[in-house]
Amino acid sequence: MDLPGRLSAQLNGDEGPTRQKAARLVVDLAITARAQGFIEVDHAHVSGVSVITGGHGLRRFLADLSSSGDGQVLIPTTLNSAGCDKEKMKEMDIEWPDFLEQQFEIVQAYEALGIDATLSCTPYDRGVEDEAGVASWAESNAVCFSNTWTSLITNRESGLSALATALTGFAPKWGLHLVENRTPNIKVDVQCQLNTLSDWSILGDWIGKQVRPGWRLPWGPMPFIQGLPQRASFARKKALTAAAANYGTPMLWAEGLSADPPLPKDAQGQWDAPVDGWQGELVFTEADLQSRYADLAPQGQVDLIVIGCPQASLEEIRITASAVRSYAEMGLKMPDQRLWVFTSGANHDLALADGSIEVLEQAGAVILQDTCPEVTPYNRSKYNHLLTNSLKAEHYLTSGLNRLPTSVLPIEGCVAHAFDPELSAGERPKLAAKAQPQHASNKTVQTGTASLAGQGLLSQDSFSVRGTAMVTDVPITYLGYVNRDTGVVEEYGHPLDGRAIEDRILIYPKGSGSTVAPYVLMGLLYTGKGPKAIINSDVCPLTLPACSLLNVPYGHGFDVDPCMSINDGDLIEMTSKNGTVTIEILERAG
Repeated sequence: MDLPGRLSAQLNGDEGPTRQKAARLVVDLAITARAQGFIEVDHAHVSGVSVITGGHGLRRFLADLSSSGDGQVLIPTTLNSAGCDKEKMKEMDIEWPDFLEQQFEIVQAYEALGIDATLSCTPYDRGVEDEAGVASWAESNAVCFSNTWTSLITNRESGLSALATALTGFAPKWGLHLVENRTPNIKVDVQCQLNTLSDWSILGDWIGKQVRPGWRLPWGPMPFIQGLPQRASFARKKALTAAAANYGTPMLWAEGLSADPPLPKDAQGQWDAPVDGWQGELVFTEADLQSRYADLAPQGQVDLIVIGCPQASLEEIRITASAVRSYAEMGLKMPDQRLWVFTSGANHDLALADGSIEVLEQAGAVILQDTCPEVTPYNRSKYNHLLTNSLKAEHYLTSGLNRLPTSVLPIEGCVAHAFDPELSAGERPKLAAKAQPQHASNKTVQTGTASLAGQGLLSQDSFSVRGTAMVTDVPITYLGYVNRDTGVVEEYGHPLDGRAIEDRILIYPKGSGSTVAPYVLMGLLYTGKGPKAIINSDVCPLTLPACSLLNVPYGHGFDVDPCMSINDGDLIEMTSKNGTVTIEILERAG
């Protein structure tokens, strides 16, 4: 693969060790993905900021990366949300030891690399001047929003791959950079009215929940949605794409609202199916909407109401302030600062200027800047049941990141509960473990001998590793579902639930979930709780960066699927020589 001159120089170390590390990662990913060369990038957005997401793996990596002081980003680069508002630490009452000091350490390390510490998870909302060109964004909701509603194209990057692109200015040309890959694969017919932001959020999340094993979705679910209103506000568009991103949707098409899908039309002028057909045809009805609201309705005492996930737009702040005003004008004030509204610094200033912040704060709400509900460590002596209007918040708050029972209502209902705690009186709910359809495994026990041939990473020398295989054909979600201290998978219903990945040759299709996954994996590797080697069957920008930077033996691109050919528990030997990785099964399990 031919490298651009500057990227080649960076790889040779001509611009210092920091950019050399970044260039090595960019090239490793390009070769793994069989990219069509490299593309110059206009803007980067880096995730992995909060102490509870990146953890010690992030802190150690950033300290190592910025220690030489020789490299800064080459393109405009913004930074994702932090885990706290430094001006509201008393109100947030965070019990995590030295949390603010650790948070400052992370932000300052990013700033030392020349990154603009916007601390916002919505770079598309007053974060980018020109919404066109090529981006490298590592925030799932931002990826889906930009690809859907703007002309700014980005792959779903990990925090590490986005950072590497920011430092080099280059990204592998693959995935959604290529027009032929931006094609819908699921058809959705909406047959009900969507009246609130929560309605739009529920639809996005519902689509992801319908995905079934066996559907061919190489770039994730990419739905074409028909039946939506012909007008939608910025906040409604944001609610839809943010929730759809919960399940890896990198873009979608909404008839009449977004750009037209790249689909043929039939003789009547109606949109036809893609060449390969639809992977799924879904119908979303009023019954589906109300069923989700019934599932998500608060049962038992609500301790805290959180709005702004992703961070609240000016429109969302105004909707919340309007709902609050109807109570405040009657002389009511919410007790115990029960409502927290999360937003960016830019939108906070606009809402301050139009009086919305004053309305909220005088009624007893707490307005938080620079942070987001899902990356905040809550004081569990006070808060054990949250209420929100966002399915993105519900998705991550109920994960292993916080493991908080979370209910959902439209903003008006959330505000009502903020003013009247007795609306949800009763015993607090317990977090119910639910297996997802996506956890279903298609593995069958294999017998006899087998030899597999694949590829390694350009940056890795020859190696030979022997050990016990830990195998699943279901993707692994690192953030929130793999214990960052023990390395135990904690995802109910997952084939590996309850098992530690330590000292295993870990084999799985790819990583899923948050773009902060590499930092969780790196933290486990730093402390000796990680795997001795990793094998992926699919291209995985969430796993590869950690293996590239920490030199963990890595294999991919095999002639047969290792997830299906190797049994969980098999004794195997993994060898790399001259760029070819081979796997020999020495002893079958059982």
